[in-house]
Amino acid sequence: MAERDPQHPTGRRPLLRGLAAAAFAAVMLAASAGSGHGTGAAALAPGTQFTPLTAAVMTEPTPFDATDGRTHLSYELLTTSALSTSTQVRLDRLDVQDARTHQVIGSLSGQALAEAANPVGDPLPGADAYTPPPPAPTPTVIQGSQQWIIWIDLILDPGQPAPEELEHHLSGAVLTPSGPSPFEETVQTTPTGRTAPLNLAPPVRPGAWYASESCCGNTHHRRGLGPINGRFYVPQRFAIDWYRVGEQGQTWEGDPAQLTSYLSYRQPVVAAAGGRVVEVQDGVPDNPPPVTPPVPPIEDTVGNHVTLEVAPGRYLLYAHLEPGTLNVREGDCVEPGQLLGLIGNSGNSTTPHLHFQVTTTAEFFPTDSPPFTFQEFRVVGHVEPRLWDDNLGLQPTGVLPITPSPYDGPHRARYPLDREVLEF
Repeated sequence: MAERDPQHPTGRRPLLRGLAAAAFAAVMLAASAGSGHGTGAAALAPGTQFTPLTAAVMTEPTPFDATDGRTHLSYELLTTSALSTSTQVRLDRLDVQDARTHQVIGSLSGQALAEAANPVGDPLPGADAYTPPPPAPTPTVIQGSQQWIIWIDLILDPGQPAPEELEHHLSGAVLTPSGPSPFEETVQTTPTGRTAPLNLAPPVRPGAWYASESCCGNTHHRRGLGPINGRFYVPQRFAIDWYRVGEQGQTWEGDPAQLTSYLSYRQPVVAAAGGRVVEVQDGVPDNPPPVTPPVPPIEDTVGNHVTLEVAPGRYLLYAHLEPGTLNVREGDCVEPGQLLGLIGNSGNSTTPHLHFQVTTTAEFFPTDSPPFTFQEFRVVGHVEPRLWDDNLGLQPTGVLPITPSPYDGPHRARYPLDREVLEF
């Protein structure tokens, strides 16, 4: 029963408002340990409790096969503290479980959790630097009323099927003045995607190509959280930036301040599947390399581009094309391998490359970014150090430090992992 409150018109203090301060967690978590059932009380679902953290999955986790020969699930958990601003929550562990069997299929704790979680408004650590960021602080402590995002990249054992439904078990402690108050909660049961990723032909002509900023890890694409039209999206989760690579591993030769020095510049882009052209933008000028350009207006983010509808709710985006080279118009039907345009450096691009991805809408913002695979390619190496496209032209030479990859060789119906060099 709510206690009497002489300041409230009814003489009673609303139950939750009176418990919304620092004592909320300790009181509610302790209360949930008792049965709390009186004669005739309505039955609650097993496990019902007040929880210090809430959580929401931002996309439908869809399994995909990658060049490591394993099945991956990459998605995000948007986590919010329900406590007052003066109360902290220490998050110790996240277990992702099969909701049917409750078997743990992936976990984050300690340093791994710290590096996979951040407040939504914080910049991506290391995204604007050319050296690895310092280790994230541990333990992971969430301030009261604060919202964090946890970047989840699960890798299943070979032959292990993806669960039909996932659940997320959070454990840690509410940090109260009287000491830590442990908690556990199982939240956000969500189905996994049952629609297989699109299996595509190459988006470029045959040759050697560097797959930059593909999934999965700390990249602009994978961890690019966008607040668009009042909602959070990860609109480029599985996008790949493609750079043409020469026989000596070079991406540019000569003067890196000249567009024509880059091997990607004016390379053809082609339809990776048959479909209909639903959006074309042209007329955005190329940026002079290699200095990062000012952030363009949102409508020019991807520069000159072509979008193809290739299946219900599935679109292919080709971005940063050279102005005046687009070879199709809205409404055209295209066949696999058909020329769409030439690679340029328009929009939010520093050096010439093709930004390619699957989207769920004809517009590039807002959209979701589902996984995809390529029908056939050969991995020929890997680039170990992080080389953002923003600084490719600032390297002493344009030659990538390519080393052998454990996944060298032919691949079918797989997604290229970040910084692999492959041949179509």
